[in-house]
Amino acid sequence: MKIVYQILLVIAAVVLTYFIYQSIQRPIEFKKAKEARYAATVERLKDIRKAEVAYKEIYGQFTGSWDTLINFVATDSVRNVRKIGELTDSMIEAGLSERKAIEMGLLIRDTVRVSVIEAIFDGKINPSDLKMIPAPGTPTEFHLGATVIITGSGIEVPVFEAKAHNNVILNGLNPQLIINLNDRSRTNEKYPGLKVGSLTETVNNAGNWE
Repeated sequence: MKIVYQILLVIAAVVLTYFIYQSIQRPIEFKKAKEARYAATVERLKDIRKAEVAYKEIYGQFTGSWDTLINFVATDSVRNVRKIGELTDSMIEAGLSERKAIEMGLLIRDTVRVSVIEAIFDGKINPSDLKMIPAPGTPTEFHLGATVIITGSGIEVPVFEAKAHNNVILNGLNPQLIINLNDRSRTNEKYPGLKVGSLTETVNNAGNWE
């Protein structure tokens, strides 16, 4: 019987050690996975911001429609100034301004139309990917919205917001740790996830990770 008890104690010690290891390792693995998914989501939100800012520069407002924004990136163009040559010290000493140098043909400044994909994204984006949260599981779109805020001084300020909840970004990870993360965010009166812009205040298109 003594040997049996010893074996049972060894087994119990091994099991206890395993659970202690898991209790320590679980938050570490969760944090590592969270940081990787957050990084990918932030990059996508930055791309959305680039597209929205470019859209506003042309149309004077942001858009809350994915179809409109994706079509803009896929088919529209922006003005781009092509610059050939720069003012040299000798030109400046000769009293030439950039405008005069252009008139003399010493410098070239042409305004051309360049596709949004090339001008904003260097051709390295699939417009349809903009709306999708880069997380495992069922494909889910970012929530996108746009409106106009009236400031206290009566100024109309166009704003937009794109966001993704932690439940989607961290889908498949430890449920209890996700709940804990969301609870901390709500306690601190923060959005439980990642977002760029805001529909309720002017934040200069900032992301909540910045």
